[in-house]
Amino acid sequence: MSLIKGLTGLTKEQRWGLIVACLGWMFDTFDQRLFILARTPAMASLLAPTAGPLAVAQAGTSMTALFIAGWATGGVICGIYGDKLGRVRTMGLTIAVYSLFTGLSGVATSVWDFGLYRFLTGLGVGGEFAAGAALIAEILPAAKRPYALGLMQGTAMVGTLLGTIASLIFEASTRYGGTEGWRILFAIGVLPALLLILLRLRVKESEAWLRAKAEAARHHEAIGSLRELFSTPWKTATMVGITLGFAGQLGVWAIGTWTPELMRLVLDKVQHVSAAEKSQIVGTGLILKDVASLVGIALFTWGAQRFGRRSAFAASFIASLIAVIICFGGMSETTHIWWMMPLLGLTIWSPLAGYALYFPELFPTRLRSSGIGLCYNSARYLTAAGVLGMAPILSSLAAYGVAEPLRLTAIALSFVYIMGLVALRWAPETAHRPLPN
Repeated sequence: MSLIKGLTGLTKEQRWGLIVACLGWMFDTFDQRLFILARTPAMASLLAPTAGPLAVAQAGTSMTALFIAGWATGGVICGIYGDKLGRVRTMGLTIAVYSLFTGLSGVATSVWDFGLYRFLTGLGVGGEFAAGAALIAEILPAAKRPYALGLMQGTAMVGTLLGTIASLIFEASTRYGGTEGWRILFAIGVLPALLLILLRLRVKESEAWLRAKAEAARHHEAIGSLRELFSTPWKTATMVGITLGFAGQLGVWAIGTWTPELMRLVLDKVQHVSAAEKSQIVGTGLILKDVASLVGIALFTWGAQRFGRRSAFAASFIASLIAVIICFGGMSETTHIWWMMPLLGLTIWSPLAGYALYFPELFPTRLRSSGIGLCYNSARYLTAAGVLGMAPILSSLAAYGVAEPLRLTAIALSFVYIMGLVALRWAPETAHRPLPN
């Protein structure tokens, strides 16, 4: 409620900018959830009929790595163009890209073209966040900015929730009139393209960006320069942002997105549970996690305002580490799903609220979109490598006789949160300070 209360009294232009940026990011995460739930049935369908479960899992891991690599590439490139071309034009471009290639993913005929479409979808998904966060940070008053950016990240969890609901209506591994469910899910992912109409008609460019662009031209300063981000006085903020981004995103992508597989490990041991019932339980568990994620994002936003950005990050990293150890180490019964999935949602998604709130506060207007895009997305290259590395790790552990290697791998990866805690030693505190000019 504090998020909504903090956003009263906005002008019409501010409201439309906030609405479209939030919807754009919501549909980004909607696509992410569709992919996570559809990747295994899609790989099983596109691979040869003789492919076993391990080959399907390895192909799914490769597709995830390609998606994240595309996300990273699009985030960095579109972050730069968000400074050079403007926040609104860049948002429109990214929405068009991820809508188009999400739809094409549903008509893939092989693993190879599916992987290409997922990489290109990632280009659009990665680019939207930086432009949207920069726009919100610049068009809203300072007192309302934290609540608006917290709301933006909150709508991301609404997107994942909607993706889960869509997968319950169209189960990815089921056929509907001869069409596989995973193909229908990706077809639904074309809907965000409708946002382009609202963007065109209702949202104006950030006045702060227009002034910064004119000022940079007068003084012959770079706008959207990656080189300057690694120069004084911005290099410390850049390196801290990249490290914080890596810690939280490896937690989400190399740990959190494997929660459906974790639940299936538990359910496979339960007798007299059909495949359809397993899908329903997994979907319900994900919904519980998504709802709890909204609470975690709200708590992070409140804590960042009350105790500062650094303290909020520290608390979320510590809580996430503990939650991963408890859940991946201890989930062994169906009843555990009903409280462990909310615990994971409450914790490991909360650092992402910090990125929406904190990264825009680190950089000046002429470098803001570039800085957000770089910090939020460059870490994804390492994250993609971490995700891709899970397949041989899982295979090696299984070869050595480790039962359920996913659990041990997730727990080992969770220690990345300690890296985030160390980086906070150099993180500037930005709470209750104006945005850099």
